[in-house]
Amino acid sequence: MTEFWNLIFSQYQYYTTFDIVLEAAATLFGLVSVVFSMRENILVFPTGLVNTSIYVYILYYAGLFGDMWINIYYVVMGIYGWYIWTRKLDDTHYLPIRNSTRKEKLISAILLVVTFIVVSYILANHTTSTVPYIDAFTTSIFFVAMWLMAKKTIDNWVFWIIGNAITVPLYIYKGLTITSFQYLVFTALAVAGYIKWKKNLNKPRELLLR
Repeated sequence: MTEFWNLIFSQYQYYTTFDIVLEAAATLFGLVSVVFSMRENILVFPTGLVNTSIYVYILYYAGLFGDMWINIYYVVMGIYGWYIWTRKLDDTHYLPIRNSTRKEKLISAILLVVTFIVVSYILANHTTSTVPYIDAFTTSIFFVAMWLMAKKTIDNWVFWIIGNAITVPLYIYKGLTITSFQYLVFTALAVAGYIKWKKNLNKPRELLLR
């Protein structure tokens, strides 16, 4: 067991204290953000913005350029989602949880494929990424997940579950063990989030008071 822990944490001997604390802080804000998302709490967005902003820096130095760009995208979509979630249907009701429309599902499929093709090409040919295709794949999954979350559709959780599960071993491989544990917890929280949102799916408008 000791050898196992030494293996996955050994890379931190080369990190500065600042970088370790920064990764731990980003992880904390990320976990809090997902919990807020499960509860449909608007604080998912400000806490998420702190998490993603820090990871832009961390992922750049880790050489995970696809995930770095997806975090920049998260920042933009976080601001957009913040606006959408606070939009009122009328004077007292907010946007409910819902299923994706047929059009949104088609857009999601197109975004997934196009993002993978574009990002994998860029990473493989114009960066020093050592895992360009898996990096591009997780990037495309998270790209769609964040868009669907901003739209407040339950389908976002399916993409988070798949993307988070793939990211766990990827981040261990890239020497970001603390972050890999974050994504392990994210996977479990995404499953819980899907179950919780499923219960609140298409609730009557009178139950959407805030």
